[in-house]
Amino acid sequence: MRSVRQCSRTACTQAAVATLTYVYADSTAVLGPLAQRAEPHSYDLCSVHAGRLTAPRGWEVVRLQPEFVAPPPSKDDLSALAEAVREAGRGGRAADVAAPVPEPEGVTETARRGHLRVLRAESD
Repeated sequence: MRSVRQCSRTACTQAAVATLTYVYADSTAVLGPLAQRAEPHSYDLCSVHAGRLTAPRGWEVVRLQPEFVAPPPSKDDLSALAEAVREAGRGGRAADVAAPVPEPEGVTETARRGHLRVLRAESD
């Protein structure tokens, strides 16, 4: 299943559909299709933020596409999702689940809070 990159805007959880790159020498912001991989000096934007993009005064915005729309899920994505759901329903693989370790002799559990336990040796 392909990984979905999120929009770079703060608090936005939408899937990215466009990549924004600044060309500082030309005072230009270039908004194009989503790049193959995330680059450190570019920004991934969702369709909403790509549509609202404005540049600073004196800068030019070059849009390589008039509209950016998220592509529909492919059959591979749906197959991978279905397999993940099946695997979760099975409770995981038996090899992945560790067998519980028995308590040593003379040790008892006296309290539990969440995943933490308080153990006491009978000699105490």
